[in-house]
Parts: sequence; structure tokens; C-alpha cells
Amino acid sequence: MAPADELKPWKSLGRFELLDASPWLRVWREDFRLPSGTELAGFYKLELPDYVIVVPLHDEGVVVLRAYKPGPDRIGIQLPGGYIEPGEDPLTAAKRELLEESGYSSEDWSSLGRFTNDGNRGSGTGHFFLARDVRKVADPVDDEMEESIVQTMPMGELVDAMRAGDVHVLSIVAAIGLAAIPR
Repeated sequence: MAPADELKPWKSLGRFELLDASPWLRVWREDFRLPSGTELAGFYKLELPDYVIVVPLHDEGVVVLRAYKPGPDRIGIQLPGGYIEPGEDPLTAAKRELLEESGYSSEDWSSLGRFTNDGNRGSGTGHFFLARDVRKVADPVDDEMEESIVQTMPMGELVDAMRAGDVHVLSIVAAIGLAAIPR
């Protein structure tokens, strides 16, 4: 294995848009020259919007949502989150999504990290946040596309639910895992 300072990135030889379904999805075909000199044609990349996920901590546990997601076609445990609006910074988006989806707010925020969904295809970047001492300040915003039930769960029960498969979105699993790691 080469030392990290000897690694070289791939060189793009051209990028061709195959599908533009903005703002939700763009698909690209990109050709590359590898550091070895080999040319790789037809490498596909997905461009999706960046998003936020919030792990909101309340004195009774983690504020979670029970909701349907069309990707896995299941009702399961979710966390507040959503797409970052154009020009919006991730923390502002996290605060907005927490309030809209749960009716909760916080003054105590920390980042849990920023991660690319798919190391080969991209597929958007998730910005994960921990919100401590959340408090109910409003009702969730009514949205027929995001119907949910807001509840709290002790972190241990949430981790158990995650392991049992009741949390079925990988980015939500990652955010819970990061929040559960003792600091």
C-alpha cells in the first residue's frame, strides 16, 4: 500500500450529463485517466442535493419521527432532516428542519460530521448535527408528503430499534451511531 502522500487523484477526461431532473437528481458519465495511465470510460456519478440530519436530545430521550419513506417503502423511525436550500448553510438548514418537522428548537448545537453518501458515485453529502436540550416551541408544519408522528425514545431503545431494523435509512443509522458514541 502506497503512503498517503504518494496517492494521486484520477484525472477527468470529460464529463457528460445524461439526465437533468434538477433540483432532485442529475446523472453524469465521466471518463478518467487513472494514476497508472489506464483510461476508464463510462464511470457514472449521481448528483443529489446536500442534506441535514438532526439528532435532537430532550431530557426524555431523542426526539424521533415515525414516518413513511418511499425509498425503502416502509414506515419506520426517522430523525428530523431534509435538503439544504440553495444558499443556505447546513446549520441553518438543520435548525429549520428540526422546527418544521418536530416543532422543537435548541440553542445548543454541535456537528457530528459531514459525509458523502457513496464513495464512487457521490449521491449528495449529509451534514449531521446534535441538538441538545431541545424544547417544544411550536407544532410541526403540516405537510402531506411528510406525515409523521413525533415522539421521544431513550437513546438505548433507539439503538436497539436501529439494530432491529426499525431504522431503515443508512444516513439515519449513521447519525444515531455518531450521537451514541461517548465523547
